[in-house]
Amino acid sequence: MNSERALKQLNLIKKYNKKNNMRLAAESWNSEWKSLIAIILSARTRDEKTIEVCEKLFKKYSNVKSLSVANLSDVEKIIMPVNFYRNKARNIIKCSKMIVNNFNGKVPRDINQLLKLAGVGRKTANVFLSEYGKEAIGVDTHVAYISGRLKWTKHKDAHKIEKDLEKLFPRNKWSEINHNLVRFGKTYRSRKKKDEILDEIKKLK
Repeated sequence: MNSERALKQLNLIKKYNKKNNMRLAAESWNSEWKSLIAIILSARTRDEKTIEVCEKLFKKYSNVKSLSVANLSDVEKIIMPVNFYRNKARNIIKCSKMIVNNFNGKVPRDINQLLKLAGVGRKTANVFLSEYGKEAIGVDTHVAYISGRLKWTKHKDAHKIEKDLEKLFPRNKWSEINHNLVRFGKTYRSRKKKDEILDEIKKLK
């Protein structure tokens, strides 16, 4: 696989995505801390449900400081519809406290600092950074599957996939990868239909 071909394939995926203007969990929040909390809550949960839950959560806790001192059981009740809500409730309260106490209430834009926050792994950190224009590739199940199907990588490990994609694509395209591959994966939920389209894209020279 060469970079020129991979770029053409990515652009074709973007064209397919025009059929669906769904909002992803990381998008369209008016504060960076809300974006980060939404990304944490979105793990193993559909974006539509995550957004619905986050809107209720942020209505009650309108700033990161208020969430940092929230009662655990109150937060659990609000976010109960998301998967692993108990662990996530603890993490988002602790994460908020760390943002307030360690970073003056502002989410850091450095991956090493982000990874120190409760509930933030490499994928979450990279999705957050790419949402705010940083050169980063968040590797989730959609990115891993599509990248493998298109022969962009031979690896299954998320960090190795990330490194393969960094080598394959120019830096100014990194922030587009997760956004577009996730949207594609959510647009074509049928594995059969998804594979049919990806196999056609794979033929692109």
